[in-house]
Amino acid sequence: MKKIMVSPSLLSADFLNIQKEVEMINQSDADWLHMDVMDGVFVPNISFGFPILSAVSKISKKPLDTHFMIVQPEKYIKEAKESGVYMMTIHQEACLHLNRTIHAIRNAGMKVGVALNPSTPVNTLEDVINDIDMVLLMSVNPGFSSQKFIENTIGKIARLGKLIADSGSKALIEVDGGVQSETAPRLVEAGVDVLVSGSYVFRSNNPIATIHALKNL
Repeated sequence: MKKIMVSPSLLSADFLNIQKEVEMINQSDADWLHMDVMDGVFVPNISFGFPILSAVSKISKKPLDTHFMIVQPEKYIKEAKESGVYMMTIHQEACLHLNRTIHAIRNAGMKVGVALNPSTPVNTLEDVINDIDMVLLMSVNPGFSSQKFIENTIGKIARLGKLIADSGSKALIEVDGGVQSETAPRLVEAGVDVLVSGSYVFRSNNPIATIHALKNL
């Protein structure tokens, strides 16, 4: 039986009590801590940057699963590594030279993820699927939390799973957006390896129990 990984999204945490929130994640069954970096250009929102990543990395016992929703992510590989990033996930749509950027991230000593927006087909990754550690499928349009889940994601997972199997890739499938009690079991059944969940975890009455439940779907 496949082990499901859970990566709670810190974007939904209480930023007035960020250390307390990270310590809660440390005590939980979470595998990673998901960090969303937004620049207000690639997506219509601004979140946080390297000072926050560095501060969180010092207190987090979970690897930082960091999603860069920014233009020209290749400019910030060195800073990402120095800030404690474990998995640097970049958008296919933001990279003119995707292959080059993937290898630069790996050469810097980080795991490599590539994210796809809801309207981007999985076959755009055919020529790099064996070079990456993870594919992040956005199940909402990136930029804001608490959006409605896009149903097409379920079929997209199946298409991505076939691409991974046919190529012999070892890439994990991660889904981010609208992951909650109704959608999570369906995502797992479709073939997801990593569930990113923000508001469903951090706004629950018992976040640790919610994470445990997601882990054991």
